[in-house]
This record gives sequence, C-alpha cells and structure tokens, in this order.
Amino acid sequence: SWEFLVKKLKFDPEKIFATCFEGDENSPKDLKAFEAWEKTGINKSHIFFLGKKHNWWAVGETGPCGPDSEIFFDTGVDSCGSNCNPGCSCGKYVEIWNNVFIEFNRLKDGSLEKLKQQNIDTGMGVERTTALLQGFSDVFKTEIFSSLIEKIEEISRLSYKDNQKEMRIVADHTKSAVFAIGDRILPSNIEAGYIVRRLIRRAITASRKLSINDSFLSDLAKVVIDTNKKVYPHLTDQKSQILIILNSEEEKFAKALIVGEKWLKKTISNLKLQKGDKFPAEKAFIAVSTFGLPVDYIREHVLKEGFDFIEEDFEKQQKEHKKQSQKGLKKRFAGGMADNSEAVVRYHTATHLLHKALRDLLGDHVRQVGSNITSDRLRFDFTHDKKLTDEEILKLENVINEKVKADLPVVSQEMTLIEAKKAGALAFFVDKYDNKIKVYSIGGYSKEVCGGPHVQTTAKIGKIKIVKQKAVAQGRRRLYLKLAYGS
Repeated sequence: SWEFLVKKLKFDPEKIFATCFEGDENSPKDLKAFEAWEKTGINKSHIFFLGKKHNWWAVGETGPCGPDSEIFFDTGVDSCGSNCNPGCSCGKYVEIWNNVFIEFNRLKDGSLEKLKQQNIDTGMGVERTTALLQGFSDVFKTEIFSSLIEKIEEISRLSYKDNQKEMRIVADHTKSAVFAIGDRILPSNIEAGYIVRRLIRRAITASRKLSINDSFLSDLAKVVIDTNKKVYPHLTDQKSQILIILNSEEEKFAKALIVGEKWLKKTISNLKLQKGDKFPAEKAFIAVSTFGLPVDYIREHVLKEGFDFIEEDFEKQQKEHKKQSQKGLKKRFAGGMADNSEAVVRYHTATHLLHKALRDLLGDHVRQVGSNITSDRLRFDFTHDKKLTDEEILKLENVINEKVKADLPVVSQEMTLIEAKKAGALAFFVDKYDNKIKVYSIGGYSKEVCGGPHVQTTAKIGKIKIVKQKAVAQGRRRLYLKLAYGS
C-alpha cells in the first residue's frame, strides 16, 4: 500500500501518516505492523498507536476479527490542538487506506482464539484518493460526482454550496443504488436488497429538503450511467431495467411517505399532550418497519419538535424484534420445513437442485430468499426481475430431472463458514448458522450450507414438475414445484 501510494501515485511521503493497534487486556500491541512501517522509511513521528475504536476490525459480536493499520493523508489544515492525530475528526487527516489483519476468532464469551487460516484484507478509499490527486478536499467536486451534483442543482434550483449535506446524500445514495441494481441486487425487504431500498428512500427524503417533490431518480440515474459507461458498460446494457426499478421504488415510497408523515405528526401531537420529553423507541421502530421512514429522517423530526431520541433504545428495539422474529421462525419451521416426513425431505433436497439450476440458467444474481415445504409441494422464492418463459421452465425441469436420474450422492461435511465459502459452498442465510456448519454436496453439481435433512441419493427425490410461478415483490419471484409421485 505504501509503495502504491508513494511510488505509483506519487503522494508526498511527508504527508502520509499511519496508525497501528495499541493493544489491550485481550489482544497484544501490533508491533508487527509498526515494524513493517519502519521498514518503509516513513517518518517515525507519523506512526500512531490507537485503540480498538480506531484500529480493530470485527465482523460482529462473534467471529473473525483482528487489528488493522490505517493510512492517512495530511490535508494541511491546522491541527485541532496539541493532541491532534489521525484519530481526530477535525478534518486535518483523511483516511485513504486500510490494512486489516484477520487473525483471531472472537467466541461468545468474548475471548479470542487464533484462526488456523489468517488473512490480510486491504482496501483503498478510491473516491477520497481521487479527490486528493485532483487537488480537492471534497470528493463531490471530482469528476466522479460533479455532473451528478450539477444535475441536482438544476432540478432543485439550489446551489451545492448552501445545501451540501442533502445534495451529497442524494448523489451518493443514487449512485450506489444504480450500481447495486446493475449488479442485480434488487430493492427488497430482506438482506442486501433491504440496504438498496434504504439507500433509495434516504435519497428521496433528503431530496424533499431540497424542495424536490416530483420524481427525479431516473434523471439522476441517467447521469450516473453516462458518467460511468466506459468503465462499467453493463450499466448501459441494463439502463432500461435500472430506470424501471428506480421509478417503481420512488412511486411506492412517495405514497408511503405521505402516510408515514401523517402518522408521525399525529404521534408527536399525542406525545405533546402527554407532556413527555422522550420519543418512545417502539414508536420509532414502527415508523421504520411499517412506514419505511429512514431513521435519520425520524430523528430530525423528533428533535425539531423538542423530544429526545435515544439511539441505544432504538437499537435495542431493533435487536429484540430480530430476536423474536428468529424465534418465531424456528418454532414454525426448520429451514422452511413443516416436518421431517419422507416427502418433505425429498422436497427439501430438490430445493438445492432447483437453486443451482436457476443460477446456471438465469445468472449468479439469483439467490434463494425463502422457501416453504409441506408434504404436498415446494414453494421457492428467489431474486429475479422477469417472468420465466415456458422454455426456461422446461429447461429447469429437464436439468433437475436429469440430476435425479443420475442418482447423485448427497454427502454432508462439517466445517466453519470461512472454510465452506472457500470450498465454493453457497451460504445466503449466514446468521442462521453457528461456528460449525454443515455443507451438503450433491455429486459435483451443488454445494450449499444447510442444516436440514436430505435424501441419500437424488434418485430418491423422484421426478419433479414446476406447476406455478408468480411475482411476490419487485425483483422477487416464486416457483411452486411438485413431485411426480406422492408421499
């Protein structure tokens, strides 16, 4: 990273600063990173040791984690005081690179154990680095965003200089949504699709502060696609689909926003009558989960009306809801299965064949997002934005039935999630699995992380027939599959 920044990009080495993990009671001081920095010839006074807040990476409360070493550029802005360092938020130092040393696994009791396979994950802040190379302290003035900001100014009839926060949100979130949809991560209420939907909705609520009340996302999306067409030609290929999806999301949220704003105003009025000083976390959660209002939008309105918004209470409410939802799912089904009868086990094994066949036929954007299995049928939900043709349905049936006829062995292995992904196993419901997981392989055809029971060979599944398909949400479809012979 030092060599690339200094020798390739020609950054002034005297403006480069680095941070390393200072260590604590659970993990040692990162002297290896410090020694590596010394070997580069960097000014030693430019190396700082900081705590876990700044120089520790973790995937979650448990799982892979480790120290990191970050690289900063000194912008030349005056320091905020004698203790000013790259960990400050005063604006003097801009982070442009991070090297993460993933060497530990954090257990449920908080203790750390060494990983058998240790890795280094490195990443550059491309947009920030571009801004610095072009002489800007603001990434939104670079060629990456300048045309987009100009379009927002044109639509809103306002200046970027006086409306930086809102215009940055609109520009950044619209660009991110366009790229995500271009990569077939479609807006939804689950997993990665939910992040895309939140990006779109936050862009829309920010646009309202710019007095943009009409549809605007498709106009901005066209600018994003045009700006990036040489490097990302697939955006041009998918332009019409991207615009259709954005228009649909904008139209739906515009209606939800009207209802949500009315509910929020009424709730605030009732709280004023009760003379409370804190906005209840459960009310904030309803605003998010029922009406789809972004958290920062709710927070701003609540604070404006004189109420306190307690972040910790809201986060606790979210975690509790997720916990209860998971409990409910476990009680009702195990992996979408109503029971462990012979027919249900056969259908469950067929799920893996269907998933693999769909991805091979339609593309890697296809992901299972749900299933429900009874002794009578398999219901399978997956990400895809078009109705399947009769020819595609027939191809799916033929492929699955060929695999059934081949009598492929179904074999399970226990391993960690990291090992499973390295082995090429699909794992889209990661939070459902513990440290040790089961990976089921069907011949050399399918390999997926799964906890449910399966038949021993594919011939025991029997011939299948896809009997119905339907759209269940934007970018999400459902197939119904039946076995040719009964339970």
